[in-house]
Amino acid sequence: MNNRNKNRFQRIVRTHLTEVKWQIALAALCMLGFTLTELLSPWPLKIIFDHILLGRELPRSLAWLQGLMDAGARTAVLIISLSIILIAGFRGFFSYFQLFITSRLGYQFVYRLRSELFAHLQRLSLSYHNRARSGELLTRITSDTTTLRDVFAESALSFTSHLLTLSGMFAVMFMLNRKLSLIVLLTIPVLCYVLFAIYRRLKASARRQREREGKVATRISEVLRSVSLVQAFARERYEQERFENESSQTLAESIRTARLEAAASRAVEIISAVGLWAVVLFGAWLALAGQMTPGDVLIFTAYLTGMYKPLRQLARLSSQFSKAAASAERITEILASEPDMPEFRYSMRALRLRGEVAFRHVTFYYDNERPVLKDISFSIEPGQRVALVGASGAGKSTIASLLLRFYDPQQGAILVDGSDLRLYQRESLRRQIGVVLQDAILFGVSIRENIAYGKPEATAAEIEGAARLAFAHDFIAALPEGYDTIIGERGCTLSGGQRQRLCLARAIIKRPSILILDEPTSAIDAESAWLIQQAVNRLQQGRTLIVISHQFAGIESFDQILVLRDGEIVERGTHAQLLRQQGWYCELFRMQGLKDSGISLRRSACQAKTLVSG
Repeated sequence: MNNRNKNRFQRIVRTHLTEVKWQIALAALCMLGFTLTELLSPWPLKIIFDHILLGRELPRSLAWLQGLMDAGARTAVLIISLSIILIAGFRGFFSYFQLFITSRLGYQFVYRLRSELFAHLQRLSLSYHNRARSGELLTRITSDTTTLRDVFAESALSFTSHLLTLSGMFAVMFMLNRKLSLIVLLTIPVLCYVLFAIYRRLKASARRQREREGKVATRISEVLRSVSLVQAFARERYEQERFENESSQTLAESIRTARLEAAASRAVEIISAVGLWAVVLFGAWLALAGQMTPGDVLIFTAYLTGMYKPLRQLARLSSQFSKAAASAERITEILASEPDMPEFRYSMRALRLRGEVAFRHVTFYYDNERPVLKDISFSIEPGQRVALVGASGAGKSTIASLLLRFYDPQQGAILVDGSDLRLYQRESLRRQIGVVLQDAILFGVSIRENIAYGKPEATAAEIEGAARLAFAHDFIAALPEGYDTIIGERGCTLSGGQRQRLCLARAIIKRPSILILDEPTSAIDAESAWLIQQAVNRLQQGRTLIVISHQFAGIESFDQILVLRDGEIVERGTHAQLLRQQGWYCELFRMQGLKDSGISLRRSACQAKTLVSG
C-alpha cells in the first residue's frame, strides 16, 4: 500500500472539514457561548451570599452592581436570582445550536464516507471480493461509520468545550485561591494517567469487538442466502450452534468493553470525590481563619463540581474515541486496498467495437500456485460464433472473466480490435460486452428495472423489444402487473428459465458488440433452453458470440469450437472437424450420449413435452 492510499481517509476528512468550515465556525461560536455561560452560572450565588446576605462591599470588578444594591436587599436578591434563569436560557440556546449543527455535520460526514467506501469497494478487483467476507464489509460500511459519526457529531466539539470549561474554571479558581487550586491540580495527572491507561485497553477491546461483530454479520448473511439449503439438509440446529458460538464470543468481548468503560467512570468518581473532600475541608478551615469568604468557598466548590463533570464526560468520550479509533483503522484498511488492475491515466474509450478478440500466449492463475490457463492462444473474427467447451474446471469461465477484465493475466496479452485490453477504459469496455452468467442474478425490484439495468436510459419500447428478442415478453405480460411486477430477491419468485431469459434481455438491451453466455442452459428445462437458443440465433447477427458450455447441444453450427482441458486448448475446429479427429471432443461428445448427426434443443424440448404428456 502506498502513502496515497494510506492517507485516503485523512483526505476525505480534510475535504469534508474544508467544505463545512463555516458551519464548524458557527458551532465553535456556540461552544464558546456555552462555555462562557457555564463559567458565569455560579456567580449569582456568590454575589447573593457574600454581598447581600453578609453585607460585604462589592469589589471593584462588580462596582457596576452598586445601584442595584442601593435599591434594597429584597430587590437585589430578586433580580440577581433571575439572572440564574437568564444564564440558563442562554446556555440552553447555545447548547441547542451547537448540538444541532454538529449532529448535521456528523450525518453529512457519514453520508460522504459511506459513499466513498461504497464507490471504492466497487472499484476493487474481484480477487479482493473473493477474499473478503460480505458481512464484515457490511459491518464496516454501516456500524463503523456510525461510530465515527457519533464522535464527529458530538465528541469532537464536546471534547474541546470540556477542555475550555476546565481551563476557564481552573483559571477562576486560581484567582480565588492558589492553595486550593494546587490541591485540585494534584488530582489531574492521576486522573489523566488512569484514563489514558484504560483508553489503550479500550481501543484494543473495541477493535476485537468490531471484528467479532463482523463475523456474526457474515454468518447471518451466509445462512440467510442459503436458507433453502440449510432447511433441505435439516441443519438448522447446527447453524444455530455455530451462530451462538460466534455470538457468545462477541458477547464476551462486549462485556469486557463495558467493564473497561465502567472502570473509567469509577476512577473519575473516586478521584473527583477525593479532590472535592480536600477542597471542602481546607476551604472551610480557610474561611474559619478569615482568609476566604463563605461565598468564595461556595463558588470554589461549585466550580470544582462543575470541573469534575467535564472530567466525567471526558472519561465517557475516551471510550467513544477508542471505539472510533478502532473503526477508523478498519475503514482505512478498506480505503488503503488498491485495485489489482490499475487503469492507465490516458486509457481510450471503447466506443463501438467490431468484436475481434485475440488471446496471445495468456497464462493466468488465481493463487500464484497452480495456473488456471497455460499459454492460451486463439483468435476470434468479428461476428463469429465460438464455443468454449470442456469439463468443469478446465478454464472456460476464466477466459470470460479475463475478457471482461475482472482480472489481468500474469503473462501474455488479450487484444480486442487489435488493441491491448488494458488500454481501454474498463467501464466503456464492459458497456460493449453483454454477459449472461450461469448464476442468473437479478435484483429485488421491478422486471422493468432489471432489464433496464443494462441501459438505464432505455425507453419502454426498448425494454419491451429486448424482452421480445429474449422470448420473455409473453410470461412477463401474463404477470399481474406486467413489467412493473416486483420480483423477489435474486429473482426467487421466477423459474430458472424465466430468470435466464430476463438476464439475456438485460444483456442485449445495450446492443453489445460481444455477447458472452456462460452456461446459459445448464440449469433450466429443455423448453426454456430451446427458447434461449432461438433468441441467441436471432441476436447473433452482427456481433461476436462466445458461448461457454460443457454441453454440446446447439453448438454444431458454430464457426469455431475451442476444447479446453486442464487450462490448455487441446483441440480446435468446427463440430464436424473435431468429430473426425476422434480426440477429446469426440470422447466428451460420446459421454453425453449425442449422435454424430446432432440433437437440437428443439427436439429435446419436444421429447420432454412428450414424456410429460404421456
